[in-house]
Amino acid sequence: MRITGGEARGIQLDVPRSLHLRPTSDRVRSALFQIISEALIEARVLDLYAGSGALGIEALSRGAKAADFVEQNSRLCQTIGQNLRKAGLEERGTIYRAKVARALDFLKGPYQVVLLDPPYDLPDLGQTMSKVARSGLIAERGLVLLEHSKRTDAKERYDTLERSFQRRYGDTVLSVYN
Repeated sequence: MRITGGEARGIQLDVPRSLHLRPTSDRVRSALFQIISEALIEARVLDLYAGSGALGIEALSRGAKAADFVEQNSRLCQTIGQNLRKAGLEERGTIYRAKVARALDFLKGPYQVVLLDPPYDLPDLGQTMSKVARSGLIAERGLVLLEHSKRTDAKERYDTLERSFQRRYGDTVLSVYN
């Protein structure tokens, strides 16, 4: 997996093999960042369910000033750190080893962009999205991007967040909320 754009374009990222990790394809990642490119300039980004860190690192590469990564798996947190170093972006990234629900209680916003790429079978997606909406972490005019399966019933609205855009790429759907 490579960074598809920006200052670290072409850098190969480490992605551990795991049954629980489903990296976003280069095609979908490239499309995602075309959709939100304007929102990234000098933005603070929150990458929830960070996995290998590819989404947050891509955001940094494309102009975000800082990114916070939340991942509960310690091995994946180490991978995020390695990937930030490979991309030369380690000074702009902070890694939190925590469950997303807990991290939403201690993180300090505001974030202009919140990225969620949860497991496709996450049972409490609606609760998580509602908690993100109520967290106070989203900046005014900030956006939340949810990557999910076409089989996931992502709602039009989660509390104060309303879906403004949705596009499908095979089994993957990108839903943008503001």
